[in-house]
Amino acid sequence: MEISKASKFTERLYENVQPIWEKIHSHQFVQQLGDGTLPREKFAHYMKQDYVYLIDYAKLFAAAVTKARDLETMDKLSKVLHETLHFEMELHRQYAAEFGISREELEATKPTPINLAYTRYMLNAAQNGTLAEVVSCLLPCAWDYWEIGKLLRKQYGERITSNPYAKWIDTYDSETFAEGAKWLIKLMDELTEGLPERELALLEEHFQITSKYEYLFWDMNYYEHDWPI
Repeated sequence: MEISKASKFTERLYENVQPIWEKIHSHQFVQQLGDGTLPREKFAHYMKQDYVYLIDYAKLFAAAVTKARDLETMDKLSKVLHETLHFEMELHRQYAAEFGISREELEATKPTPINLAYTRYMLNAAQNGTLAEVVSCLLPCAWDYWEIGKLLRKQYGERITSNPYAKWIDTYDSETFAEGAKWLIKLMDELTEGLPERELALLEEHFQITSKYEYLFWDMNYYEHDWPI
C-alpha cells in the first residue's frame, strides 16, 4: 500500500478488507483481463454496466462537494468530478467504440440488479450521511481499481502489450488514476482523525459493504447477469 506512514484509519481499512479484495483479485474476470483471455462479450457487458455505474459514481462527488467544509476540499472534489465525467467516461466511450459499442448504446444501458443496488446504497449514504460516509463509499472502487491495475502489471508484465485489454490496465495503473486514489485515501484519514469508535465502525461498515459490492459487480459481469424478466 503506497501511502504515507502517517495514515491511520485507512491502514485499518486496508488490513481488514484484504479477504474481500483477494477474492476480487483472483476472480476469473480480473485474471482473464490480465492475461487477455476474457471473452469479448463479457467485457462488453462490463463496459456498458460500468458506464452507467460511473454516472451515479459522479453524482457521489457532486454530493460530497455540498458536504465539504472548506474551499480547498470543495475544489478538489469538483475536479475529481470533472475528471470522472470528462476523462474516465470519455475513455470508456473511446474504448467501447473499439469493441463495437456506440455512445448511444452505452447511454441506453439499464443497470442490472447488482449495479442498481450498489449505486443506490452509495447514494443513500451520500444523501443521509457525512462527508466521511460519502468518501468511505467512494474509496473502495477508486482504491481497488488502482490495486488491480498494479497487480495485473506486476503479474503479466510485458505480455500486457499484446493484450486486447491493455488500454484498460494502462488506465488504472496510470499515475493520473493513482493520484486520485491517493488523494481520497489522504482525505479519509483527515476526516477520521479523532473520531470516536462508533463513527469509525460505521465508516468501516460502508467500506466493507461497498467492497463486497465491488466483488459482486465483477461476478455479475463475468456471468452476464441481468434482470430475470
